[in-house]
Amino acid sequence: MAWKNPWYDPVLSHHTPDGFCNPEPELRQPGDLQRWRRERRAQGLPKPPAAGYEQFTRQWWQPADLSGSEDAVWWLGHACLLLRLDGRYTLIDPALSSRASPLPFAGPQRKTPPALAIDDLPSLDSVLISHNHYDHLDRPTIKKILRRFPDVRFVVPLGLAKWFTRLGAAHVEELDWWQSTRLGEVTVHAVPARHWSMRSLRDRNRSLWCGWVVTHPRLNFWFSGDSGYSDRLLEIPNRLGPFNLVALPIGAYAPKWFMRGQHMDPDQAVSLYQAMGQPQTVAIHWGVFELADESLDEPPQVLQQALAQAGLTAERFQAWRIGSRVLLNNICQD
Repeated sequence: MAWKNPWYDPVLSHHTPDGFCNPEPELRQPGDLQRWRRERRAQGLPKPPAAGYEQFTRQWWQPADLSGSEDAVWWLGHACLLLRLDGRYTLIDPALSSRASPLPFAGPQRKTPPALAIDDLPSLDSVLISHNHYDHLDRPTIKKILRRFPDVRFVVPLGLAKWFTRLGAAHVEELDWWQSTRLGEVTVHAVPARHWSMRSLRDRNRSLWCGWVVTHPRLNFWFSGDSGYSDRLLEIPNRLGPFNLVALPIGAYAPKWFMRGQHMDPDQAVSLYQAMGQPQTVAIHWGVFELADESLDEPPQVLQQALAQAGLTAERFQAWRIGSRVLLNNICQD
């Protein structure tokens, strides 16, 4: 019997009877995946960082320091962020394993260490997951979270709750785009992204993908998740902004002809940053896994070039060191 989307709503453009889709047109053509794989093998891509992996780690990594009690935001590498608000901790897209893969011996390997371990967390109240790709939804990390914090609350896009309940999660809530839920004093909104989902050959686009807006009395934060550029993304700051912190992806964009429909490049991230009024922005989705053809150290360099070409400084849109934190008081005073 063919699978039919139980959330199908013919009024919503991202719903189909067989799963979910982007409202934007599909940019990839049949055979593009094979062409990309051939070209990157022939060119030996991606290349290592210019000064090597060890020097890259020394420059861009530090262990996360959770001391103190102030409200703060940590970037833990790739797309993983940690929020501490009123003493309550929220993780976003924690993927802390050695590979972004269903296999422990194959697939994209972590090139920089995790900035913290789940055992380092004094508590954990909630986890937000943007979609089911292995570099965002990591089964070993989720299992460690459930062993240490069995009462943690997961907020996920449509179609992912069953995955978590099968692992033993007791508190899971699914949201569609533009739906929201309350976590104490925090409101979490699921917002659109231009991406896709898949964990096996049989489940392509059967669960939704999203970004998150986290609203707190002292923080209005947009985490874009994985997303190609689209003018439709501007509806998010128009509806839920202005933001005092944004996380935009700058990695896994090369080659652009293949990646542009699912990952924005630094130039597009800067364009989006300008269009929403230049809020304090952290660059994410780089620095850990080699998922595309650019070198690990290329995204922050290209980001600086894109800002300079736009006549902007890097003061408000930066590539943080993995493991670094920013106190919320410092963000709100900008």
